[in-house]
Amino acid sequence: MGRLMLFVALCVLPALVSAGRLISRPFVLQGRVYCDTCRAGFETSATTYIAGAKVRVECKDRNSMQLLYSIEGTTDSTGTYKIMVTEDHEDQLCDAVLVSSPLSDCASVDPGRDRAAVILTRYNGMVSDNRYANSMGFLKDHPMSGCTQLLQQYQEFED
Repeated sequence: MGRLMLFVALCVLPALVSAGRLISRPFVLQGRVYCDTCRAGFETSATTYIAGAKVRVECKDRNSMQLLYSIEGTTDSTGTYKIMVTEDHEDQLCDAVLVSSPLSDCASVDPGRDRAAVILTRYNGMVSDNRYANSMGFLKDHPMSGCTQLLQQYQEFED
């Protein structure tokens, strides 16, 4: 009987506790969504940030790539989104993904800047509840005037 209680205490109870996966302190995932006004492929001094853009957090099984978790958020007036994630996604692959832009002339996603990997677990040594994603962007249909001069400034410093 003593061995059975020890087995329950050491094996079964921790499994039951972690099975719930809801966490008392949610993660706050934060990032920004921009409009690449010069179609440069990266943020520049001419970049504007998009209010009202939709972003989704997706977490997939590492082996099967099956979608296990999804939640959407919207950017504020500064183009910043903050999405509360109430579950720990310990061994899953999670990404912040662009969904849509409210700007009709800046609605095509910038390839390679349409998603950002995020880590949503407490089992990695990070103490903070805040998680930050790289900025993601949409491309303006046509570059705005002055972009040629702006991009030349970036090239002046290359060898």
